[in-house]
Amino acid sequence: MLEILLPILIFSALAVAVIGAVRRIRLWRQGRPSKVAILRGLVAMPRRYLVDLHHVVARDKAMSNTHVATAGGFVAAAVLMILVHGFGLGSSEGLGGIQGWLLLAASACMFVGSLFVARRRRNPPARLSRGPWMRLPKSLMAFSLSVFLITLPTVGVLPEGFLQGTGSWILALVLAAVLVWGLGEMVFGMTWGGPMKHAFAGALHLAFHRRAERFGGGRSTGLKALDLEDPEARLGVETPSDFTWNQLLGFDACVQCGRCEAVCPAFAAGQPLNPKKLIQDMVVGLAGGSDAAYAGSPHPSQGLGGKPVGEHRGTPHGPIVAREGKALVDADTLWSCTTCRACVEECPMMIEHVDAIVDMRRFLTLEHGNTPGKGAEVLDNLIATDNPGGFDPGSRLHWAADLDLPLMADVKQTEVLLWLGDGAFDMRNQRTLRALVKVLRAAEVEFAVLGNEERDSGDVARRLGDEATFQSLAKRNIATLAQYRFQRIVTCDPHSFHVLGNEYGELGGPGTPARYEVRHHSTFIAELYDAGRLAFAPWKGGSVTYHDPCYLGRYNGEFDAPRNVLKALGIEVKEMERSGFRSRCCGGGGGAPITDIPGERRIPDMRMNDVEETGAELVAVGCPQCTAMLEGVVDATAEVRDIAELVADALVERPTAPKSTGVQQPAVEEVTP
Repeated sequence: MLEILLPILIFSALAVAVIGAVRRIRLWRQGRPSKVAILRGLVAMPRRYLVDLHHVVARDKAMSNTHVATAGGFVAAAVLMILVHGFGLGSSEGLGGIQGWLLLAASACMFVGSLFVARRRRNPPARLSRGPWMRLPKSLMAFSLSVFLITLPTVGVLPEGFLQGTGSWILALVLAAVLVWGLGEMVFGMTWGGPMKHAFAGALHLAFHRRAERFGGGRSTGLKALDLEDPEARLGVETPSDFTWNQLLGFDACVQCGRCEAVCPAFAAGQPLNPKKLIQDMVVGLAGGSDAAYAGSPHPSQGLGGKPVGEHRGTPHGPIVAREGKALVDADTLWSCTTCRACVEECPMMIEHVDAIVDMRRFLTLEHGNTPGKGAEVLDNLIATDNPGGFDPGSRLHWAADLDLPLMADVKQTEVLLWLGDGAFDMRNQRTLRALVKVLRAAEVEFAVLGNEERDSGDVARRLGDEATFQSLAKRNIATLAQYRFQRIVTCDPHSFHVLGNEYGELGGPGTPARYEVRHHSTFIAELYDAGRLAFAPWKGGSVTYHDPCYLGRYNGEFDAPRNVLKALGIEVKEMERSGFRSRCCGGGGGAPITDIPGERRIPDMRMNDVEETGAELVAVGCPQCTAMLEGVVDATAEVRDIAELVADALVERPTAPKSTGVQQPAVEEVTP
């Protein structure tokens, strides 16, 4: 009986799955076109899954092993089931016998993995979605156990007639029913919806990822530019269908594991943002309907502008954020993001949350001018004065009147172009800049500054969604830089460091793109020390911890250089629990202090609590925004100082001054934008 039923069940399930796949693809294709290397992506997908994706999953060893057993067992069992029970290649003799035994092994492996899934779901952490996901362990067991039992007679472990006769027919029907249950979740559910949907969408998402350069150990964190010259170009994202089709595919790949939720600083602060819920809101918009079926943590809402689950709804071509009535997302949800990329770094499906948020911000800012808080004022200042504070552009060097800083306009070429950033207008950061100048002179570095020719890098304008102002500032800076010759740019601002190095390249205009060799000051100081151009007195201060700036660490992968500098000073860093790529954001990025969305607590307060837990008396930083946010914490237990200040205080005269070093280039080369 089963030998008749099984092929019918298997191929019926596959046919329905194919129909569901076509339907799912049509949903994704509602999005805008996106250039992807389809064949190359499909060929690269297995490696991206087995290496890049599992590199993230492996951070949780238990879950990684569970996923290998369950997913690997399922893929092998599904293929072998088609061969053995679909095409009848599972006789107990010869090659068919090998296939049958392999099917037994694969289904057993999957069953063991499903036991660990069940254990995890017995009392799941708050970040995991419940609802349909709670039935997943049972479905995994149903599929693997039924396949295992049905295969036993095939390989001769049980007699061929075991499932014949009246009583055995009942058992056969029961096994067939259990298999239908498993097939429904595993095969049908992959393309029609349900917990296993991520397997189908996730595989294609890896193949057609909008940032293919992230795979193979690469890094891609720069925002993609809008084509403002194209009159048909969409200024940001208003509706789900305004996303590119592979962005919609990425949203659909979400496994609802909640890793993004667990590391999001805005969610922890009680602001109305949960990155997992935001992605699921986009999935609702993709297919149309409401979020009533969502079974995870909502956007925090306690009187802060959020809405309870069930009150968000939308359609593929309807607005994501509505001025009146119900929509997919509340505007405050988008403005709560600090763009720290903690969610992106933690996501095992490699979804790009920050890209999506900035795309939606662009529409609100460029089309409606709906930037909350002091956002509109800051953007107006950038347009009028080239700096967010609205200061007189001619006062950029007033703090350095006694330092006699060389100007690029005078020297024309130099080893290092020191990019001051808009910290030049801030009295606190001026201390950091003075310290950095002292360090450069102690190392006998040839450097110069742009002075009043320097404009804001455009970082805050771009993160607030004002792509037009960003591109205007960037292109004028590029034109200025093109006039001079230098080997590298050095800055103490990770935001300028990131934008100059990673986002100006698309805006170089005709000819070669504007790509510069940019160094964060901590990296450059480490190079100077290694080259013997700096010497330090032994550290005699108290205990120290180090705070990783998001735009230096997660965005650019620089975690070692600041710690190497502190080690050179004789400091043993007391690491916070959340450090390195899992560092907690200070709350200063993405224009968050400007939009100022209220929450239950402040992000910098939480970060200083992390500092307090280490018992450190001083927290070393490498970012003017981090300095401002952390020093703004009331009753802080630790002093906040920039690495440049610590180095400047520790400088001693070197015994010798080497003229040729590892950081000295053979000749000054022109950087052509």
